[in-house]
Amino acid sequence: MGPLTPEEVAGLLRSSATAIETELEAMPRELAGWRPAEGEWCALEVVGHLIEAERRGFAGRVRLLLEADEPRLETWDPPGVTAARLDCEKEPAQLLDEFMELRQSSLELVSGLGPEDLTRAGEHVEVGRLAVGDVLHEWVYHDRNHLRQLLANVQARVWPVMGNARRF
Repeated sequence: MGPLTPEEVAGLLRSSATAIETELEAMPRELAGWRPAEGEWCALEVVGHLIEAERRGFAGRVRLLLEADEPRLETWDPPGVTAARLDCEKEPAQLLDEFMELRQSSLELVSGLGPEDLTRAGEHVEVGRLAVGDVLHEWVYHDRNHLRQLLANVQARVWPVMGNARRF
């Protein structure tokens, strides 16, 4: 199989956003702010990270690659930015509104990409050459990685109270 088209990427980004929104809306507030272990993120921090990654790493990079010829792409500190946001203290609806508004704008960006846009590239200071197409595929992967993290947080919360059902 070859690379995904921008329309296919947009569909997958829309799907993961819907799953993230649905999962967080269903969580009790206490669970949304709960960390399964020291150093791990609560569900609200996961969503906050997705917001920052969208701005800095995905939609932000795509926009930069479209606007400039061969730009230098900088790195950022996801754990540090996540810690500074204090998302575990925020209301889930507030974070979801921020995420879904940002995602809608991103979907419009991705849907508007043409074949010639996918090869526009720049040099990332740590990983080397990145093209728009590379960023789009990483975005799909990244979303699913953090959706899996949200699901794992819920699993970690219910495991201790499953009683003998844990033996299945």
